[in-house]
Amino acid sequence: MSQSNNKNLLREQRDQLLSRTVLIVDDEAINREMLSMIIGQEFKTRTAENGKEALEILQDRHNQISLVLLDLQMPVMDGYALLDVLQKDPVLKHLPVIVLTAEKSAEVKSLHLGAVDFIPKPYDMPDVILARIGRAIELAEDSIIITETEFDALTGLYNPEYFFQYANRYRSLYPDMATDSIVLNINHLHAFSDIHGRMYGNQILKGMAERVNAALHLTEGIACRCNGDYFYLVFPHQDNLEPVLDILTGRNDTNPDMHGVTVRVGVYPDVDLSLSYEDIIDRTLNALKTIKQSYASAYAFFDEGMHRQEQFEERLLSEMDRALEEEQFVVYYQPKYDITGDVPRLCSAEALVRWNHPQLGMVSPGAFIPLFEKTGTIFKLDRYIWEKVAWQIAEWEKTYQRPTPVSVNISRIDMEEPDLKSIILSITEKAGIQPDSYRLEVTESAYTDAQYILDTVNALREHKFRIELDDFGAGYSSLGILTDMPVDALKLDMQFIHKIDTSPRDLHIVE
Repeated sequence: MSQSNNKNLLREQRDQLLSRTVLIVDDEAINREMLSMIIGQEFKTRTAENGKEALEILQDRHNQISLVLLDLQMPVMDGYALLDVLQKDPVLKHLPVIVLTAEKSAEVKSLHLGAVDFIPKPYDMPDVILARIGRAIELAEDSIIITETEFDALTGLYNPEYFFQYANRYRSLYPDMATDSIVLNINHLHAFSDIHGRMYGNQILKGMAERVNAALHLTEGIACRCNGDYFYLVFPHQDNLEPVLDILTGRNDTNPDMHGVTVRVGVYPDVDLSLSYEDIIDRTLNALKTIKQSYASAYAFFDEGMHRQEQFEERLLSEMDRALEEEQFVVYYQPKYDITGDVPRLCSAEALVRWNHPQLGMVSPGAFIPLFEKTGTIFKLDRYIWEKVAWQIAEWEKTYQRPTPVSVNISRIDMEEPDLKSIILSITEKAGIQPDSYRLEVTESAYTDAQYILDTVNALREHKFRIELDDFGAGYSSLGILTDMPVDALKLDMQFIHKIDTSPRDLHIVE
């Protein structure tokens, strides 16, 4: 390092030190003056004649004081009394205090009362005094930094990083301790904040932290706030979790800020001790996800079946692209017959997909279609099927010299594709088939009142594609859909017609 850079660094360090203020509390003016001269070489100073005067300064300007030099023997309020007050104050107790004394017995007592160090009288070693003050301030500031990163500023609970560190450290000390895990989520916190303001949302978070702390008091566990409105808890296993769940769900909560606030809770009781706490929380989250959109229950318990299902779904998702490349997805054609004449006549078909997995065998579409729709990956599969079907229609026309219309599924995710019309037109044009032999079957759940969906459907019908509504009657908005959405055919849901042979009322509705 060059000499000029070294000087700049020293100057920055000196400026940083001079921004710190030491409060000297001593009833002897000569002592205050002497200490001010010594300390003033590196720190700003303020003085007080007794503990009462010092307390008033600290209560008014505690943010401006970095350390207190405290004499013990003073009138009005002595040093012991001030130490006692400081330790009981949640803000001032973190302020470092160095005791000024010539009595060895006083040193031990003052340390027990919260002092961080002592400086013996007389003050004949200025360098030692400055070094002890500087070190005490640095330790206090480091402690504040650690505290700020360790705890969530709003709720006072651990931050996630420290939560997992302490949980795993506790495991290392008590490896055989049976443990429970809970993940809690506040329902619609963003809506509360949008309607009532961010401060109100913060009050809800504080109120939830109070519930969490009450549960920790009951269980002697630890907790953190994570991702805004999620709370994680781990604690020694409880044979009866109902009291804990009553607290967390607010069964007897009288806090007015929590009125109308509901939660969802995932519970993993008696966790697998071979797992890390990161994995334990993941499994607890899985339990929570099973009721995330449900209002029938406020909590759900994890079981290994959930984990196996999650692993199965993760495998399907991770292997989807390779399955498309290797053509593991097989299209089957379910025939449709016209039964209006004396002899049923084949009139069209519906494309169905199955996954012929090399290890898992034939995977049911009920296992992967909802999963792909939920994750937004269904469009890849649907496009693959659309292309396969288009070429199959073209092959049948060439072979049998007659068109055989086939229906393909259009999912809700597909409807949100801005180029849907262009994609389907391109597929049929490349295969050389007419739109009237390529039918688009849309489930009721794919319809919304969004204008872009209506525009897409109308544009496809203008190009002579036939729009079929699948699962009609399965949802609650079927009749409303018929008034708004142009469709060419209805496929009645099985549950809608299964009693028409015995119920005249049902038959009349279908007619």
